[in-house]
Amino acid sequence: MTPFHQILANNLVANVTNFTVWFAVTFWVFIETESVFATGMIAGIFLVFTASFGIWFGSIVDHNSKKIAMLGSSVASGLCYAIGVVMVLLEPEGAFTNPYGPYLWIFILIVMLGVIAGNIRSIALPTLVTMLIAEDNRDKANGLVGMVTGIGFLTTSVISGFLVAYTGMLGVQIMALSATVLAFLHLLWVKLDEGRAVEDPEQPMEPKRVDLAGTIRVVAAVPGLFALIFFATFNNFLGGIFMALLDAYGLSMVSVETWGLLFGFLSTAFIVSGIVISKTGLGKNPLRTLLLVNVMTWSVCCVFTFQTSIWLLAAGCFVWMLLGPYAEAAEHTTLQKVVPLERQGRVFGFAQSVEQAASPLTAFLIGPLTQFVVIPFMTDGAGAQTIGSWFGTGPARGIALVFTVAGFIGLTVTILAFNSRYYRELSAAYASNKDDDGNGGTAVADPA
Repeated sequence: MTPFHQILANNLVANVTNFTVWFAVTFWVFIETESVFATGMIAGIFLVFTASFGIWFGSIVDHNSKKIAMLGSSVASGLCYAIGVVMVLLEPEGAFTNPYGPYLWIFILIVMLGVIAGNIRSIALPTLVTMLIAEDNRDKANGLVGMVTGIGFLTTSVISGFLVAYTGMLGVQIMALSATVLAFLHLLWVKLDEGRAVEDPEQPMEPKRVDLAGTIRVVAAVPGLFALIFFATFNNFLGGIFMALLDAYGLSMVSVETWGLLFGFLSTAFIVSGIVISKTGLGKNPLRTLLLVNVMTWSVCCVFTFQTSIWLLAAGCFVWMLLGPYAEAAEHTTLQKVVPLERQGRVFGFAQSVEQAASPLTAFLIGPLTQFVVIPFMTDGAGAQTIGSWFGTGPARGIALVFTVAGFIGLTVTILAFNSRYYRELSAAYASNKDDDGNGGTAVADPA
């Protein structure tokens, strides 16, 4: 097994562990407190932490060995999970049933910091693709990265529910601590040639600081790169709608057990997509692929809620999940080529912070907007009277209308992006840029 594949396997274990903790904490808190407010706040904490720490994590990746950065990620997560074990064992009576109690929220914050520490790995991994994989094969390698993400997503949705049901939060924390230690020990034995990360002795040593201004200058120096990041941010802004409303819409049609199993099955689309990308790549212009994928995704979003149908919903979600890894792989492949390696960690971290900042804003806003404006509009308001005869009426159709409108907005913005000068400039920059050594460093001939 090549070092790249070992890193992929190691990251799979870490991702499954961290995201299982996130899902499990959400399930467990709802069971303990029966508070929708509490579970919503956990989602908000995750997204805010992700957006806040991205730039700092990127600096950690750039200023250190990638392997050391990932080992440090495991150490930070392990410490948080160890504290979590102690807090569960020492819980004052009833402390975890009070949704507003300080003990519960201190526990949640510590555990979620353990989850967020894993984001260092998600920033380090695409920089390792640049270092370990030849340029012609990076799009395929990024497909494998997307597949690993999909496998983690699929297994997480299953593991977390069983752990909470049969072991409670103590079992979740012990599992997380044990798996994190195993991932750390395995990574110690993986040998990585990070020669391309060595500083040029003739160049002045760059200070080891966050240097947000310098990162912005690097992004601004590549024509159209800011536009790509803000385009992804806009997509995440609309994507927050799905985070906030998709479960409610699905549960309006089927039981929670059916919805959970269906969502787990649909997650296999991530795996299928990753396999296909690892075999076929993304074409000569990944940016064009990204926009084409968005055209298809938002087109599906326009129509998959036109009628109340769990099968129509399932088909739409499957297409959404199938095409998602294409967009992520295309963005990563573009950044890996147009951004200098020594700055990639900070640029990936900057992109993560900016892009992820949009989702919590939407998630926090769209729920009240849907509940107090759109649902009444489609229940007994003007919407029900105007389009209710063919679109349907009621709370579920209000949610469906939000999805449909989001789809049309997303499709319109994507078409505008396709015809923008930023698309042409970044495509030209990608086509003209070459790696310093011409072959991507210590290259693997074919990541598949």
